[in-house]
Amino acid sequence: MKMIREWINTLLAQWGMQTETVGWMERIVIIAIILLIAFLADLICRRIIVEGIKRLTKRTRATWDDLVFNDKVLNNFCHIIPPVLIYILMPLAFPDTPGILAFLLKICMVYIIAVALKFVNVFLGVLFELTNQKKEFRDRPLKGVYQIVQVGLFFVGTILIISILINKSPIHLFAGLGASAAILMLVFKDTIMGFVSGIQLAANDMLRPGDWITMAKYGADGTVIDVSLNTVKVRNWDNTITTIPPYALVSDSFQNWRGMQESDGRRVKRSINIDMNSVRFCTSGMLAEYRTIVLLRDYIDHTEKAVQEYNVEHGLNDDNLVNGRHQTNLGVFRAYLERYIESLPVVSKGLTHMVRQLQPTEKGIPLEIYFFCRDKNWIAYERVQADVFDHILAVIPVFGLQVFQEPSGKDLKELKR
Repeated sequence: MKMIREWINTLLAQWGMQTETVGWMERIVIIAIILLIAFLADLICRRIIVEGIKRLTKRTRATWDDLVFNDKVLNNFCHIIPPVLIYILMPLAFPDTPGILAFLLKICMVYIIAVALKFVNVFLGVLFELTNQKKEFRDRPLKGVYQIVQVGLFFVGTILIISILINKSPIHLFAGLGASAAILMLVFKDTIMGFVSGIQLAANDMLRPGDWITMAKYGADGTVIDVSLNTVKVRNWDNTITTIPPYALVSDSFQNWRGMQESDGRRVKRSINIDMNSVRFCTSGMLAEYRTIVLLRDYIDHTEKAVQEYNVEHGLNDDNLVNGRHQTNLGVFRAYLERYIESLPVVSKGLTHMVRQLQPTEKGIPLEIYFFCRDKNWIAYERVQADVFDHILAVIPVFGLQVFQEPSGKDLKELKR
């Protein structure tokens, strides 16, 4: 350093510079040279190194290097080099003024830390994008983990900057913060709870972006579009956005429909109330009519044969229908529905499908139809469900049954008439 300063001093004296102004001019020249070196280093880094890396990444077949070495990452890395060179060369300009040198070095170091934090933050964003491209991590709520790393990074950077400005060791600042941990936990309560909840959600695979969830307490019924450190955003089916704190998803109950979406079908579970007054034993004429129904022909023959064999074996006659076994119109109708559901191509045969009676009530006998629809798309699912029950409602009178329906205004007018 001394040799460089003496060489500049001699050069300025040879140019005819007066002795009292040589000192200031020498300092200005050195500062200009330092800035020129920093500028050239930045220019070389951007025009040569960055362009060379871009050419290399374009030649490779891999896609990860295009993200890691993109313009944003490389430009932020180039921002670090000039202040580092200025920090190293600054003592050349201020050898005899330690106060000014110390102040400028502090400013330079603060700038270096800030630029380095920005570079690391951008690089972390690239790593987050890379993990999202991996199939095994694509549906994981990793955004909260990424954000907590960001918070920790900027927290450490801020401590380092403050320690430089006040000439204190960062260890002392960390020790002081440890003493005020209770206050910090109160201030960052939501952040800490969100971080812990995010880890639980990810570790237990409770929630992924794209999942359909229902949480009545918060009015959420839709698709998860974002899982961050402090919020989980749900786009409801009416296109409104519901924001839920992550810890609420851990402490409270919510319904995740992912299991249905990944299964072989979506459940249909709906019942029709049959008027109990319309239930009766089948006569031979009724059975003959039911035999004309293709889905029931084998069932009627097989069941009637079993009934006749039972009655003959036990010496029962048909004079009184109460004696012995006889088919009912409701039983035949239930058998028809079982075969009808079984015949539908939209019904998932590998999952449970049945027709069952529920507890009779004052509104009749609930006959529940239970099956799983192969097409899980909402519109197609509702269409299938409607088509099935359209057919059921239309075919009920064929079996001599009636659907229970509370009296309407028309019924009351007919009664009055």
